[in-house]
Amino acid sequence: MALDGGFLRHIKIELEEKALGARLEKIYQPNREEIVLLLRTRTDHYKLLLSARANSARIHFTRFVPENPKQPPMLCMLMRKRLAGAKLCRLEQPELERVLCLCFSAVNELGDPVELRLYAEIMGRYSNVIFVDEKGKIIDALKRVDAEMTSERLVLPGFGYQLPPPQNKLCMLTASAEEIESRLRTFPEGTELSKAILNTLQGVSPIVCRELEFLTGRGVSLRVGSIAPEQWQRFRFFLGRIREWVESGSGTPHIVEGLDGRPMDLTYFHPEQYGTAAVVSPKENFSEALDSFYQERDRQERMRVRSQDLLKLLSNAAERLSNKIHKQKLELEQCAEREHLKLCGELISANLYRLEKGQTCAELENYWEEGMPVVQVPMDPLLTPSQNAQKYFKEYRKAKTAQEKLTEQITQASRELEYVDTVFEELSRAENERDLWEIRQELTEQGYVRPSKTKQRPPAGAEPHRFRSSEGFLILVGRNNRQNDRLTLKEARQRDIWFHTKNIPGSHTILVTDGKEPGEASLREAACLAALHSRAKDSAQVPVDYTQVRNVSKPSGAKPGMVIYVSNHTVYVTPDESLAQKLKEE
Repeated sequence: MALDGGFLRHIKIELEEKALGARLEKIYQPNREEIVLLLRTRTDHYKLLLSARANSARIHFTRFVPENPKQPPMLCMLMRKRLAGAKLCRLEQPELERVLCLCFSAVNELGDPVELRLYAEIMGRYSNVIFVDEKGKIIDALKRVDAEMTSERLVLPGFGYQLPPPQNKLCMLTASAEEIESRLRTFPEGTELSKAILNTLQGVSPIVCRELEFLTGRGVSLRVGSIAPEQWQRFRFFLGRIREWVESGSGTPHIVEGLDGRPMDLTYFHPEQYGTAAVVSPKENFSEALDSFYQERDRQERMRVRSQDLLKLLSNAAERLSNKIHKQKLELEQCAEREHLKLCGELISANLYRLEKGQTCAELENYWEEGMPVVQVPMDPLLTPSQNAQKYFKEYRKAKTAQEKLTEQITQASRELEYVDTVFEELSRAENERDLWEIRQELTEQGYVRPSKTKQRPPAGAEPHRFRSSEGFLILVGRNNRQNDRLTLKEARQRDIWFHTKNIPGSHTILVTDGKEPGEASLREAACLAALHSRAKDSAQVPVDYTQVRNVSKPSGAKPGMVIYVSNHTVYVTPDESLAQKLKEE
């Protein structure tokens, strides 16, 4: 994982430099896997995030504080009772293990000084945050581990705290380069050097191991059994440099991003292994690096967990509608034979004089076609020729009516499926509990969710996203379908310009003109924002339609967010997150 023992040591040193001696002012637990501590010094205050998420476990100062639940969980209340006002007196990290202990000087109920500890264990899916009292007993933890889960190390209130069992690896801070080299030589000859390093050294992530191999081999992959003496010498040199960075905390945080702008990895030095295949950028400090690397991914994960019931509801609705449309289209294909039914009825009626009851089939000339080809018309022998003709006409009328009804139902179901698709999209862009509440209200109004019987005070309504174009024009972007309707149909003026991705679910975007004529730059920037707040945010050359608001209308009975428009133009743009950050209005 990205946050290895070496990176954690840099975080420890950063915390000691900034927050050692700070008072613990407030404690929050936004969810069952995260804790936020508000630390205040004489000159500043810091928000310290401790996360035990399996795919993003970490500890660092943060600027992005998640929303808190209305009722604090039990662990949060225990920590507030025992730790409020405590002083951060020491930080401990056993060698380069991914465990960081925060030691707090506090007072108990009798007023006696005690030392309470908070262990942040950064170990992938085994990550945890454990609160320990002055006797070394566990008070509670984010994740309790009982005997049904494991028999080796129980994490339960009242049990003594034990450090995670150590791995059979060498610590680069205490082991010599010769010892490390000797251990590496014991691996099978075909083992890649980077994998051998990963299984030998404590506290190094794959990116560090790959970098050591890259520098040792000068860009050439190396196997343990084929490393030349001069290459072992280079290995010892670069290992010594990394050891110096880790020991003194003098490394520089860097984030590795793919060419699409997505974070790939991070470490405490400038990695050279990627060449031109990725973008490596330095960060001001290690907390900022972790904040930038995980913030967006964590936001999506938090909202996914909180919106699980809505996602399931929408998935079921989408599946039901898709199956319904599929079956109705099959029935519609069967109705396509209705003209043949009508022809059979007409041919029987025209030849009543030559047909008799009891016939099972009649060979009749099709006078509607040139050359009058013979058509075999099946007949019910129990019915008269006239009754057979009426039967065919009745089946024709039934098929015709079915086609009309099925066409109408397919259109309605397709529109509803399109609406569900738009709610899926706005759910993926929900940023907080307030956005989720508005989506839930919208689905309640449309009959997808039962009204809540509990009377809870609704959160304040969210405002549209606000941006300011490079030419000074205000750009508003709706957050959900209800807000899209309000923004386009009630708040925007007739000469303002409306933007929306062409045939792609997304937000309504309004360029407020104030009666002026916006330039080409403002139009393209508004189109970019419309594309960015749509399902096509990760695509290139996204088609965006735009027209004046007076050309946009809502059909009677249409679902929220569904409009029609005329006299539009189309522009192709590529969404740009950096542009949105630049134009965003605080």
